[in-house]
Amino acid sequence: MAHKKAGGSTRNGRDSNPKFLGVKKFGSEQVTAGNIIIRQRGTQYHPGVNVGMGRDHTLFALVDGQVLFKIQGPHNRMFVCVVKKEIKDQES
Repeated sequence: MAHKKAGGSTRNGRDSNPKFLGVKKFGSEQVTAGNIIIRQRGTQYHPGVNVGMGRDHTLFALVDGQVLFKIQGPHNRMFVCVVKKEIKDQES
């Protein structure tokens, strides 16, 4: 009877899945409404004009436009805004 006994157990056989956090759309990039701009834990970046925040602090665009990062406020916080695209009238 060839049994393998007393092999012990390993203590480092676990790993967590990657969370894919970070900036997804950088400054002056074009976004459409609903695009995720930043995935984060906590509010490292704060939502500004035309940007919404999800339950998990994900920032996303509310309108089509261009991403803009700016530091403002009394605590020098980083805000993310989306500036709407200007629609040019074509003359016929």
